[in-house]
Amino acid sequence: MSNGKAREKGISTFHLTMLALGTVVGGSFFLGSGVAIKAAGPSILFSYILGGLLVYVILYALSEMTAADPVPGSFRTYAERSFGRGAGFVTGWVYWIGLILAMSSESIAASTFLREWFPRFPEVAMGMIIIVGITLLNLLGANYLSKLESGLAAVKLLAIVGFIVIGLALIAGWVPGTPAAGVGELRGTAWFPGGFTGIAGSMLIVIFTYAGFEVIGLAASEVENPKKTIPRAINMTLISLVALYIATIAVVLMLYPTQGMIADQSPLVLALTRWGMGWAGMLINIVMITAILSTMLASTFGLARMLRSLAAEGHAPAWLKDRQDIPYKGILFSGAAMLFGLAMGYLLPQRVYLFLVSCGGFSLLFSYFMILASHYRWRRTTPCSPEAACQLPGYPYTSWAGLIGMVGIIASMPFISGQGAGLVVGLSLVALLAGIYWVKQRRSREPVRTLPTRVTTPLMEAAEEMTGGRGIREADGEAQSPTSESKE
Repeated sequence: MSNGKAREKGISTFHLTMLALGTVVGGSFFLGSGVAIKAAGPSILFSYILGGLLVYVILYALSEMTAADPVPGSFRTYAERSFGRGAGFVTGWVYWIGLILAMSSESIAASTFLREWFPRFPEVAMGMIIIVGITLLNLLGANYLSKLESGLAAVKLLAIVGFIVIGLALIAGWVPGTPAAGVGELRGTAWFPGGFTGIAGSMLIVIFTYAGFEVIGLAASEVENPKKTIPRAINMTLISLVALYIATIAVVLMLYPTQGMIADQSPLVLALTRWGMGWAGMLINIVMITAILSTMLASTFGLARMLRSLAAEGHAPAWLKDRQDIPYKGILFSGAAMLFGLAMGYLLPQRVYLFLVSCGGFSLLFSYFMILASHYRWRRTTPCSPEAACQLPGYPYTSWAGLIGMVGIIASMPFISGQGAGLVVGLSLVALLAGIYWVKQRRSREPVRTLPTRVTTPLMEAAEEMTGGRGIREADGEAQSPTSESKE
């Protein structure tokens, strides 16, 4: 191992946790959670608990595979080993394209907030500066980036903790001149105003507020000791997220009526402003900008490493291959793609661009489904060992519950206005990429290994196992295990 490699391979548990929190805690929580609160009412607390349980299953499924084999490409590589090269191609590109569109929209959001301080500066130019700056910072490498991300993540976490402390003071009546709020708006409010539809519709946004933890797996090849660091980072990330999210939402519910939530305003700002703390609005806006920049910084880290994995497997142009510690080509190409996405945001009609951005949400849900499906297939052929510690409790029942949960959330996308089109665009993207892979294989005159025709293979396998059947796999003559397939 070279000295450069040794220096670069040094992300600690704390820095990896902060990198994950920097990706996860973004504008979707500070701004978008208001839509979920309005849809579900006080029952949004159950949505966040259910979301936390689902993330728990996904994280530990990813952790189990990563601790056993911390490969570049993370869940994309595991999908390829479990279901063939076609699955790896589609999973990797769906994730990359979706996240590029999502980060382009984040740059537009950040430039919109910054317009309040720089009203004469063109938004498109501001967005370009943000993307270029994020790209250049990623060129510093994982070690420096993780430390910078730790600082930005700390700002966001301190802001959330500060909101909780101020909110509790208002609830308890510890603020001079302000009567105690007590349970406040929860008094006399129906807990399930939207019924099952309200909870189901809110789950999509709730999962988005948890999204981004997959960066832990993508960083696995650059941490100090993956087999110990990854599980510890996942524990710290999950506990921190669930505790902070539920505490914050509980405070908001007592300080502000759920039906009064406004889509383009932060519920934290609304709650504090209603109780005479308008000065908090400016601070929260600053934190929201920090949150967006932090999310873009960490997401670009993951995008570059995903692109490097795709190129290394022949799923991307050869000129994108990068064997250096820092994937310079992947970082620069991803940055250029975000600039293209930014241009689309200003050139295309808003409705068209919103459809494309919603595809970013679908790409994350699709990736999480593939993590669970790959883990289920992997566990069926991999015995427990010190290297592959069986960390996911309740397997295979928790795996089945996770798979069904992800399918349910994807199916619930039409419950939120504008997300139905995102579901159509996302499914079309999967079909398009599968078609591109098929054409690519035909042109190269290699044996075609496409995605399995049984898309619901993990669920069907679960049903077969429950009914005592040995599965269709043997009847189809499939003899290779995921392990042997990965050696091709």
